Order: sequence, then C-alpha cells, then structure tokens
Amino acid sequence: MAPSAPSITSTMSTRATTPRPSSYRYKSEKRGMTYNIMLVGQSGLGRRTFLNTLCEREVIPASEAPNPDTANVADPMRFDTYEVKLEEEGTHISLSVIDAAGFGDGLDNTSCFKQLQDYIEAQFDEVLVEESRIKRNRRYRDHRLHVLIYFIPPTGHSLRELDIELIRRLGEYVNIIPVIGRADSLTVDELQTFKRNVMRDIDFYKLPVYNFCWDESDSDALKENRDIMDFIPFSVVTCDEVLDNDYDSVRVRRYPWGTIEIDDDSQCDFVLLRYILLNSHIADLINYTEDVLYENYRTKKLEVGGFGEGEGEGEADEDDDEADEDEPSSASAKKQA
Repeated sequence: MAPSAPSITSTMSTRATTPRPSSYRYKSEKRGMTYNIMLVGQSGLGRRTFLNTLCEREVIPASEAPNPDTANVADPMRFDTYEVKLEEEGTHISLSVIDAAGFGDGLDNTSCFKQLQDYIEAQFDEVLVEESRIKRNRRYRDHRLHVLIYFIPPTGHSLRELDIELIRRLGEYVNIIPVIGRADSLTVDELQTFKRNVMRDIDFYKLPVYNFCWDESDSDALKENRDIMDFIPFSVVTCDEVLDNDYDSVRVRRYPWGTIEIDDDSQCDFVLLRYILLNSHIADLINYTEDVLYENYRTKKLEVGGFGEGEGEGEADEDDDEADEDEPSSASAKKQA
C-alpha cells in the first residue's frame, strides 16, 4: 500500500502528514466525493500501469499482443471510462477515469485536439443545461473533468509541438498536470535537465498548466504549493510487482539489474503525485474547475447566445427517479472496478 503522505521537503513534512483543512472535503466524507480524471498521452507511456498503481488494484488488465499484420495502423482515438470506488483518509471517492486511448499515435493528430476539446465542452454543457432546468435532477452525476494528467515522452530534450498544442488548446478548460512517463528511462542528471527544459518551454510559450498557487488566501498552503511547483513535471515510474521483505510489502518495478521502489520519493515523484491527486489537493482541483474554469466557459457561452433554440427544454419536468442510471456522456466504453 502507498504511504498516506509523501515527504516533500523538511519544511513540508509536518504538514504533509495531515490533509489540509477543507470544508468541501469534510462535508463529502460521509456522502462521498465525485471526482473525474482524464489520462492523455501516446501509447507506451504507462497510462494503464499508472491507473492501476494509483488505485492500488488492477483497473485495466494487460492488453493482448497486437496483431503484427496491423501493428503499423494507428487506431482512432477513443474514450474508455473506468469507474473506481476509493477511500482516502476516511473520505469515499467515486473516481471516474477517462483514458484517451490512441491520442498522438497517428501521423496527423489534428482531429485528436478537437475530439478532446469537444468532450470537455460537452461535460460543461451538460451542467449548463442542468442548471437551466426548472426542476433539477437530485441524482445528477457531474462529469466535468477536474484534472487532466498529460504524459510527456521521456525524450530528454524539450516539449514537442504536439505537447505544446495540446496544453495550449485545453488549458482553459481543464486543470492540466504534466508528468514524464517512464521516467526510469532517464538518468538522474538527464531527468533534472529534462524537467528544466520542459518548464522553460512552459514559461516561454506561456502554456496554461495547473497553477498550484492559484489560491493565495492561505499563507501556509501557499508555501507548500510553491514547493510542489518545483516538481513539475512530475517524474512517474509505476509498479508492476509487489515484493515482500522483512518489514513490509514494497511496490517495485523490476529490471535485469535490480528494482525501483516507486514509493521511495528519492527515486520518482509518484507518491507525491498520488497524494496530491487523491488527498491534499482534491478539493482545490474540484473548486478551481467549478469556480473558475466552468464559470469562465459559462460566461462565454451565454455571451454568444448560449444554446440553440429548444436545447435544454422539455426536460424540466422529468421525474428524479428516472435518473437512477446516468446516460453516458460520450461514446465511451464504461467499465466497473
């Protein structure tokens, strides 16, 4: 099992052992918290093992070996949805993970950007329609994305045009947290250099990645968040085996020359990232989505006329009991875990 909190720096260790106060979180402890994450990145960067390691169970089983006769043909991008029930620090989390399989695998990936943007906007539009009803659905399930984990390939150089375009186009709709997939393919020095190069590109192109310091009202949290910003992009190594030692079980990735303990924060940033996503910053990510990103989208949508004639009407008198089963928000394949 992963530690309940990482040790980031000596100044943060005391604070990291306990979740930061959040009325949103405390109110959600009993009734559960709805939380939506999207994984985006080219094939082979470890999205499947990342999700399995994040949830500490097998959510996505290993895929079969591809047919060699069709291995050179890129599949179109699709959205696969996985529903997972978690409990973190006493809080029940209803986690929905959308995996954008096939992103960036083709020669021309222009359509991928539009598919992603249309998907995110569709979730905003669902909420806007729900808000316009005379009688709202008490069982409505919010599908707005709270965070997008973007996997950067470990090239060791800098961001590619594909990376820059995705962050630039989607940053105003969703909280983007960049991570380096398969960071174990880089040496320690190469990894630090690559991180600096990525942040240099983010600053140069003014790319809208998630700013952990957006709320400056809490001075103590602000210091912690500034320290966290130094870890961006997070280096990720995921687990493929659990070893038992004399003291505890250890999650590792095995190599011919040895193993990497993914819960050792001196070897990768996975523990810190997991703590951020499922514990300390979950309320911040949800609040920023609802209070900033969605409100900005809503304002722009209404300024240009909102919905077309008749859209969102005719549903105001629906009985709440007919909403026990959510309609799928996209042509995604839903799976339970």
